[in-house]
Amino acid sequence: MVRLLVKCLALLTSGAALSWMLAFAGADDKKSSNELEKWTPLFNGKDLTGWKTHPKSPGKWRVEDGILIGSGPASHLFSERGDYQNFRYRVEAMINEGGNSGQYFRTKFGPGFPEGYEAQINSTHRDPIKTGSLYPGRLKLNQGDREKIVVKEILVKPNEWFTQEVIAIGNHIVIKVNGKTTVDFVDVNNNYTKGHFALQQHDPGSVVKFRKIEVIELPADQKE
Repeated sequence: MVRLLVKCLALLTSGAALSWMLAFAGADDKKSSNELEKWTPLFNGKDLTGWKTHPKSPGKWRVEDGILIGSGPASHLFSERGDYQNFRYRVEAMINEGGNSGQYFRTKFGPGFPEGYEAQINSTHRDPIKTGSLYPGRLKLNQGDREKIVVKEILVKPNEWFTQEVIAIGNHIVIKVNGKTTVDFVDVNNNYTKGHFALQQHDPGSVVKFRKIEVIELPADQKE
């Protein structure tokens, strides 16, 4: 009887140890997953460190009370780095009534309206292409593909904070507004593969604000 009790106790102890080990492993996996979700801020809330404008299109970019604001003539604020390839790139933004802006990625540094992809920011501007769109612009796309990437409904009100996220892996581009997918598109022409991030100030009537800009970089050779 004593031997039987000892064996039972050993089995119970072994089972408890196994359960503890599995729980620990699960916690460790969860921790690793959370670490992979760690966003790197690109805006420090104080000044334009890490960002630059082109000398021919300086616009009026400034930081007030922790908010990055773009106004004045058309211009673009570029990330200092120009080698971003695969990533998750999100902003918390606000656009004024009648304003127009954009969240550029894989963009070339230059004056005027630069080459690159643009996730549109526009609630009530006369341009019918609204927030959540992948702006067709100069992209080499057929009409059918252009229609797939354009949002014409107003998803966020002017003067309202919202989150827009871009996920770019190779030629697969996903755009989300407040967590909802608005574009899921494969660019067969692979128009742009690497470049800067940029924020757009579209025209003198626009005032765009950003309170958070951040990225999770993904391996350059990552596949779907």
